[in-house]
Amino acid sequence: MSYPDTQLLIDGHWQDAADGRRMDVFNPATGKAIGRVAWAGKPEMDRALAAAQKGFEAWRETTAVARNAIMRRAAALLRERADETARAMTQEQGKPLAESRLETLAGADIIEWFADEGLRVYGRIVPGRNLAVRQMVLRDPVGPVAAFTPWNFPINQAVRKVSAALATGCSIILKGPEETPAAPAALMKAFADAGIPAGVIGLLYGTPAEMSSYLIPHPVIRKITFTGSTVVGKQLASLAGQHMKRATMELGGHAPVIVAEDADIDLAIKLSGGAKFRNAGQVCISPTRFLVHESIAKDFATALARHAETLKVGDGLEAGVQMGPLANPRRLAAIAEFTREAESAGARVAAGGRRLGESGNFWAPTVLVDVPLTARVFNEEPFGPVAAIRSFQRIEDAIAEANRLPYGLAGYAFTSSLKNAHLLAQRLEVGMLWVNQAAAPWPEMPFGGMKESGYGSEGGPEALEPYLTTRSISVMNV
Repeated sequence: MSYPDTQLLIDGHWQDAADGRRMDVFNPATGKAIGRVAWAGKPEMDRALAAAQKGFEAWRETTAVARNAIMRRAAALLRERADETARAMTQEQGKPLAESRLETLAGADIIEWFADEGLRVYGRIVPGRNLAVRQMVLRDPVGPVAAFTPWNFPINQAVRKVSAALATGCSIILKGPEETPAAPAALMKAFADAGIPAGVIGLLYGTPAEMSSYLIPHPVIRKITFTGSTVVGKQLASLAGQHMKRATMELGGHAPVIVAEDADIDLAIKLSGGAKFRNAGQVCISPTRFLVHESIAKDFATALARHAETLKVGDGLEAGVQMGPLANPRRLAAIAEFTREAESAGARVAAGGRRLGESGNFWAPTVLVDVPLTARVFNEEPFGPVAAIRSFQRIEDAIAEANRLPYGLAGYAFTSSLKNAHLLAQRLEVGMLWVNQAAAPWPEMPFGGMKESGYGSEGGPEALEPYLTTRSISVMNV
């Protein structure tokens, strides 16, 4: 299958920009252009906004049952097209084909969960203090939404936002990632082909700063949702606040992994090692700071380094590949600098630490040991295949280090002690904690962070709340 060129979706029609502007899309495994994506400007944004307002007026009058049926048809179509969608995703993003297919199929599951949760958006009757008064609490869709999503999970990050909006009766404009445009386009095509009314969904690509600065303040938009870096998230949240717009922010992380003295080391290596190098470490909840009890730190580091060295790195379309390339040359340069700076600060490279090959953005899975707290990799999110290890003496010390940074998205821990697990659950300042298991971000569970990792949830019933307004209605029988 050849890689498809990607168009914009405006008012139910796939189209190029009025001025014909398009940008190249590159395969990170080869560095070569594989297709093009249409590039929206102000005329396209204006048309998309007008369509979103029209679409909202129709969609909010559609019953929850009817919305559910359309969303479930979209999920079925996404499943049917999983193979071709996954292949396009791997070509543009780099992750192994099996991971791309899993992401696509998980997207269908997410759509179905939100579709069903939309059936449970209830108001309530409140007994009045006067029997002649009927008091009601109504929950209505907030209005058209602007969503901004990144390139690392082009379907997963988009489908949560789109599904929450549609389940509550909102229309949505998705500003997709220009680096990986085909996968989110396949997602939106499934919704369009399922029969969603024109204007209810829109898909734009273009200059990120130009689009966010125009869409967020626009009076049509009533809510924004963003997944990306903390730096950009703060800017967009500030802009939303200036215009009293609701916002959901899923921002950067620097996930600690606490491996207690009584941990099952084999389990910890298998699960945290798999999670660390998934998608070449380009995951917001990727385990990054490994805090290991001093009594097992040497054995753990040796085992993790051995795990890293056995991973097959290559083009995600090749059979048996376990880790693909980094997304772009900028990420390659960033990881090289993180590694170099850590070494100069006193860390030792136990595995990897180098670029692989001369073409593509390949970096060897890297394990750094004895990393000082002053090293950048222990203070800034590397967003790449680098595991940084240091030891601790007391579980309280590990918790203090885990909480030291302003990030608070995800955390992991391995222990056989209920006492330790209870302490970690109470004290770790993260929005999501997984103990003795890999990340399990099921749609029915909250997904979001605290501190500078953002606010709001993109999972569980909590994910629907920001898309709803609550109104108090009181009627006197006269």
